[in-house]
Amino acid sequence: MTFVVASPSLSVRSARIAFGDRVVATDLTLEFAGGRTTCLLGRSGVGKTSLLRWLAGLLPGTERLQPLAYMAQRDLLLPWLSLLDNVLLGYRLRGDTSALKAAKPRARTLLAEVGLGDRLGDLPEMLSAGMRQRASLARTLCEERGVVLMDEPFAHLDAVTRLELQDLAARLLDGRTVILVTHDPLEALRLGHQVRVLSGVPFTVGPPIEPQGLVPRNAADPGLLGLQGRLIAELRSVT
Repeated sequence: MTFVVASPSLSVRSARIAFGDRVVATDLTLEFAGGRTTCLLGRSGVGKTSLLRWLAGLLPGTERLQPLAYMAQRDLLLPWLSLLDNVLLGYRLRGDTSALKAAKPRARTLLAEVGLGDRLGDLPEMLSAGMRQRASLARTLCEERGVVLMDEPFAHLDAVTRLELQDLAARLLDGRTVILVTHDPLEALRLGHQVRVLSGVPFTVGPPIEPQGLVPRNAADPGLLGLQGRLIAELRSVT
């Protein structure tokens, strides 16, 4: 089953981003192409998550730029709700009963897509970490938003599960406008149509890096590994 979602481009114009007393960015201008995945890299504390939260309208004094879905680092599943009810949580919180009813078949289909179709009634405590992340991905997709923000969504997984979920996300997010924050250069190069490096205080954004080939790219590709090495060297050279 395929869900068609409009995927607009996202534009940031002369933005100032602050987190508490800390100014993260000034006069920031960025373009995120519609229907493409942009991966953001940078040293810890540079402001990647702050930028994502600013785009989502989650920082004080900000407004959401577009209707969007947000997938945090942690799965944030509510322990007292079943897997199906967790995936439908946004619809329940909005109190739109007709939309909730319409979303239930989509939620079941998405849980089947992520390999959890037989676990609909399970509580989160009954699931492994990888299963919980897959459920979180299904919840994000169930919102049917053209713009999807992802903050290190695979950071706490073992290497094999991480690769598998990267592949799954690339397939299920195909055609969406995705902005994905990661600390992993290889993950960025596998999944991103475009990779941008943030550096400095306040941060600046480096020129776009556009790896060749379709996503998800082969993690063992020598060209990709060479580009990973250059990205690591760049990250080591910046503050």
